Amino acid sequence: MSQRDPNLVTSGLSGVITQDGVKVEICIVRLEHEKLWTLEVVNAEGTSVVWDEQFSSDEEAYAEFKRTVAAEGMQAFLDQGNVIPFRR
Repeated sequence: MSQRDPNLVTSGLSGVITQDGVKVEICIVRLEHEKLWTLEVVNAEGTSVVWDEQFSSDEEAYAEFKRTVAAEGMQAFLDQGNVIPFRR
């Protein structure tokens, strides 16, 4: 019998936020058998920012998103000159 892939648990704090004219999707997830959460923010162009660090709770991950917005503004999630597109 083969093992099944683990389920992905999505935090209730995930969702779409629009602030200062910038719309992003916040994705706070973990694998069902893991305790640590990951944070990804996806902008309207589909570009994502993923934090290298993992968080002990979904609230901690959301607080990190809010800290980033307070420090850098929502513009931190807009496409800038450092985006390398994949070939289609």
